[in-house]
Amino acid sequence: MDKALVRPGHRERVEQLVRSQWREPVIVLRLDEKVDLGFAVPGRRLDGTVKGKRLIRRFFWNAARGVGGAAVTVFSLFNAGGAGNPFTRDIHVTGPAGALALGLLDSMRSASGPWLACSPSHLAVIDTGPTYVEVADAPAPRILWHAQQPERPEISFRTRTITWPDGSTFTFPLHGRGEVHHLRKYHEFPDIIHWNGRPAT
Repeated sequence: MDKALVRPGHRERVEQLVRSQWREPVIVLRLDEKVDLGFAVPGRRLDGTVKGKRLIRRFFWNAARGVGGAAVTVFSLFNAGGAGNPFTRDIHVTGPAGALALGLLDSMRSASGPWLACSPSHLAVIDTGPTYVEVADAPAPRILWHAQQPERPEISFRTRTITWPDGSTFTFPLHGRGEVHHLRKYHEFPDIIHWNGRPAT
């Protein structure tokens, strides 16, 4: 079974949920939960976990990661791939200690099918469960995080960045080319949003 698949009906369920509550047009995008998000926030490790917690688990994870990284590096060298670090992460989250962005990111940790839902005055992260299953077998969508004007952070679909008043940011990864094409129906360069879809040309 292709776990990267997004079956028809999941997006529509999310759209129906938020439209019925917000009474506004919405843009709903499937986020990629498999991307290793990198954090540059004081008090958080690179993977976003809180510094000073789970120290024993962290010790064994770092030991296993070191052994695995060494093995991959040696393998790459012998296969003329050059040395690289397979455990580096691109930075997706930045901000000061206690960054406002952490509320959204921490809410996403348990999601197996996260969606970003945006309207002119709302922003939310919603979990539908795995999207490779048939909609009839999926749990009901759950709102994990929500912000409404005036607390709603700014979103740029051009840079795929959400920015909070404290300067913290989250650069959100989309779940494949299908989501990129879906976004193009609503977004026009540089930052024009057509909430009801772009007019036919």
